[in-house]
Amino acid sequence: MARIAGVDLPPSKRSEIGLTYIYGIGRARSNSILRRADINPDTKVRDLTEDEVGRIRKILEEEGAIEGDLRKEISMNIRRLIEVGSYRGLRHRRNLPVRGQRTHTNARTRKGPRKGTIAIKKKSAAKT
Repeated sequence: MARIAGVDLPPSKRSEIGLTYIYGIGRARSNSILRRADINPDTKVRDLTEDEVGRIRKILEEEGAIEGDLRKEISMNIRRLIEVGSYRGLRHRRNLPVRGQRTHTNARTRKGPRKGTIAIKKKSAAKT
């Protein structure tokens, strides 16, 4: 089983798809990594040799942030926006869409489940 950047890659998947299990690597980046490492994208992850896995690791170290480093960098950027008090920071703080989407009818994923209308009942006057 190939383990790269602290992630166990699924052995039954093609190497092109298996690399996308690493945070920060999508299809385009995985294809470019495999091209630079001179590995066929159709090769299953279980069929990768130690040499090929080593070449992939080396390329990932050269390229830049993935997994924990990338998550930390993104969270620091969001924290900076919040501290500065920018509009985007305020949207992050309130858990609302950040990039200008409408919220009147949509954005249920970001806003959470609907808070139903609460009916206020009138208390009946007690007879004395």
